[in-house]
Amino acid sequence: MDVSFLGGPQPQLGVGVVAPFDFALDRELWRWVPDDVSLHLTRTPFVPVEVSLDLARLVSEHETLHAAVQALCAVSPQVIAYACTSGSFVGGMAGERAMCAAMTQAGEVPALTTSGAAIAALHEIGARRVAVVTPYTKSVTDSLEEYLGEAGITVTGRAYLGLTRHIWKVPYRDVVDMAREAVVGGADALFISCTNLPTYDVIPQLEAELRMPVLSANQVTVWAALRAIGIQAVGAYQALLDPVARSGPAAMTGSQPPGGPGPTPEAAFAGPSAPPEADSVDGTEPSPYLPDDPGHQPPG
Repeated sequence: MDVSFLGGPQPQLGVGVVAPFDFALDRELWRWVPDDVSLHLTRTPFVPVEVSLDLARLVSEHETLHAAVQALCAVSPQVIAYACTSGSFVGGMAGERAMCAAMTQAGEVPALTTSGAAIAALHEIGARRVAVVTPYTKSVTDSLEEYLGEAGITVTGRAYLGLTRHIWKVPYRDVVDMAREAVVGGADALFISCTNLPTYDVIPQLEAELRMPVLSANQVTVWAALRAIGIQAVGAYQALLDPVARSGPAAMTGSQPPGGPGPTPEAAFAGPSAPPEADSVDGTEPSPYLPDDPGHQPPG
């Protein structure tokens, strides 16, 4: 069969992604990417440490970043993104800038991080007061709030799960419950932290219910990486990406619509609740948010 008329595959723009070794949401990242862009992912080396400030520091060491970026550059990406929120805010704004500089030097291509992308996205939508949702322990969530404060962003409310592992298993309904708890005090937007926390399908639902833009770690990472090479991320009914959504319910002010939170389609948030786990940094301090699922049994 003569297939010469096909002309070969179309040229692809490449985005290199450095992710922590336990990153499990490659599929979610791809959902924001148009067809003419390829994601090239690599992971940092495994270390036997649970999610904590110590792990955030280990997976963001410049030597680790240098090796990962050099491996990615074998396929000539146009930009490099470091896809880890805690790993890029643990050193504050100075640490985040130093990470970008180290990656740029290693690959000689533009580089960015999830935390830097979050600040850029909040500026893009004009948000200076934000509610924050994280799966982290208290100490890691505190570090995120300090980072946002350095950037002039006030945290008006927050909720966190206290997890130290298996974050990618958290169901949407737990993210929704945390969002409802965190959105207090007249926030301009909601930021859902951690690239290992699933968020793609829940963003439009929360924007419609909370009447404000909702940003997530993976969303802002892809948005910023694609913007750096002149490409628009895809994501219908998400205020950061969709002008129609930004001028709709998400543009309305206030922490929630009159009469309290509206109904949530059960099908969108199905799945068992994730069990709270101990804070390996803060000792015995309990998580302020405990999923209400008396029938759930934690793994042995």
